[in-house]
Amino acid sequence: MNPNHEREKIVNIEERIPKIKEQRKQKANRRLISFIVLFFMMVLIIVYLQMPISKVSSVTVSGNENVSVKEINALSDIHNGQTEFWSLNKKQTEEKIEQNKLVKKAELSKVFPNKVSIHIEEYKTIAYLQRHDVYYEVLENGTVLPNEVTPDDAGPILVDWTNAKKRVKMAEQLDKLSGSLKQSISEIYYTPVKMDQDRIKLYMNDGYVVTASIKTFAGRMKTYPSIVSQLDGGKKGIIHLEVATYFEEFNKGKSSKKKEND
Repeated sequence: MNPNHEREKIVNIEERIPKIKEQRKQKANRRLISFIVLFFMMVLIIVYLQMPISKVSSVTVSGNENVSVKEINALSDIHNGQTEFWSLNKKQTEEKIEQNKLVKKAELSKVFPNKVSIHIEEYKTIAYLQRHDVYYEVLENGTVLPNEVTPDDAGPILVDWTNAKKRVKMAEQLDKLSGSLKQSISEIYYTPVKMDQDRIKLYMNDGYVVTASIKTFAGRMKTYPSIVSQLDGGKKGIIHLEVATYFEEFNKGKSSKKKEND
């Protein structure tokens, strides 16, 4: 065995020992610093949670029109000066507020250090319900607001709609139509027959009458502009959209029926 080689190995180990010791020392120092930082952070968190600043100081509500701020605050179950800011569950609070039948969507935001902002999206007016010459707003989900109003171009007037379930289905169908198509409808009557409990009759602003079924209304009504464009504008009548699509002119001894493509 070469003596020089053995001496080189001994020298290398001796040179490395101080470096190893220094590395171990640095590692121990880093652990100590991390422990101290973690300790102080825990102390700060404990102190923070005991202070009033950790509680929600204010709740700001925006976007609401038909639902009062008081109702929204009650549903949120957030109490100023009591509710913990950091432990407040955003999703659960939004779901609580959305239990209100007038609220389509609630969005909660936390504003550091302890403020809460709630933005409300309400269901929009889709039609107007007529009851004894008095009008009430009907929302997208079929809910009828209690206050009397004067109808505008937000949607058609629903006449003879005493069946609440059918009214809800009708509102859902109307919500699928474009704004211009909804505005072209003047009145919608609920006219059930033995063979079709979903039958309805529409009076259009351009002078035509439409018969349809609630469950297929939105899909078939979208073809209305195309159908009207193929008719003689001087001849008004009924456009049937239930099963087969055809035109029946007014004041004819014999029905004049023009078959249209479905």
